[in-house]
Amino acid sequence: MAEAYIVAAVRTAGGRRDGRLKEWHPADLAGQVINELLARSGADPEMVEDVIMGCVGQAGEQAANIGRNAVLSSRLPESVPATSVDRQCGSSQQSIHFAAQAVMSGVMDCVIAAGVESMSRVPIGLAISLPFKNDYGFYVSEEMQKRYPNVQFSQFAGAEMMAKKYKLSREDLDAYAYRSHERAIAATQAGAFEEEILPIEVETEDGKEMHKVDEGIRFDVSLEGIAGVKLLAENGMVTAASSSQICDGASGVMVVNEDGLKKLNVKPLAKIIHMSVMGHDPVIMLEAPIPAVKRALEKTGMSVDDIDVFEVNEAFASVPVAFAKDLGVDEERLNVHGGAIALGHPLGGSGTKLMTTLVNALKTRGGKYGLQTMCEGGGMANVTIIESLQ
Repeated sequence: MAEAYIVAAVRTAGGRRDGRLKEWHPADLAGQVINELLARSGADPEMVEDVIMGCVGQAGEQAANIGRNAVLSSRLPESVPATSVDRQCGSSQQSIHFAAQAVMSGVMDCVIAAGVESMSRVPIGLAISLPFKNDYGFYVSEEMQKRYPNVQFSQFAGAEMMAKKYKLSREDLDAYAYRSHERAIAATQAGAFEEEILPIEVETEDGKEMHKVDEGIRFDVSLEGIAGVKLLAENGMVTAASSSQICDGASGVMVVNEDGLKKLNVKPLAKIIHMSVMGHDPVIMLEAPIPAVKRALEKTGMSVDDIDVFEVNEAFASVPVAFAKDLGVDEERLNVHGGAIALGHPLGGSGTKLMTTLVNALKTRGGKYGLQTMCEGGGMANVTIIESLQ
């Protein structure tokens, strides 16, 4: 079987809700990422055989196959097809898996895996709330209700359950949130994100500018300020400050096999050495990365100590903190450049975003193996392990 290689990876800097990226149509934003992947790889646009686009809010401007619309908003020819994937927050990580599976099988040689989410223009939950308000039903079926009686599926509730189950305190979560901003600030100031970020032209009060710094980072952050944010639930531990930020953004990677490498004549950034996905308890919902990573390491014969950098999506601070506690992961190898608490979580765009950061963090740190995982709505988690070749 062929191998799967990443030859280009790029992301936009995150935009806050109704912030610097709010004027960008999501198809156009994703189209810019596609164009940059072509530029960085040197690939002839005709060489791309498919585009697989992760997106959670597939409604409004992100409806009608946002992947195909991104292709038609890029410089790819009309002959390049596309499809859109919804595995909730892991949507574009799943895009990577589908792209890798295609090139490893030999069916295709070059596939773009990408993701996009404009949470300013397509608010979170719109695909659920809008039909419900207009009497077109609700996603929870009668059989689901029988299987999970009296359950209101909620990631916020899941975040509190995680904190309680793993005996985490409000102080633990606040300290982690503070660390996320500190690391994002340090990475930004050191120029660690420059190679992975595609500057995007935006309109401001002072005229046109290039957006190239993640807008969610609070450069004046303090632990006291985070500790002063009110709880989301009475007697809970989670606050807005220890949760991921609503974010606009797009990202993508180009995945090829050996034949694709020969056509491009480029050195790959990384090789994908493991892909898996697991379903888990949909009520606590956010715990799946823990058993999923344990199984992935067992399958590969690797241990936690073999992984140089972990990217665990910071949907809520309780997820990476519980993950590190249960698996014994050294915090110096976990989300080394900060995460979604500081940088933002553009839902379907986060999978390829984290992969872009992981590829570059391994290069910066001289690491060999990187692991990415994300908690996902419905109680699932994807796991991807890569080997840096830079």
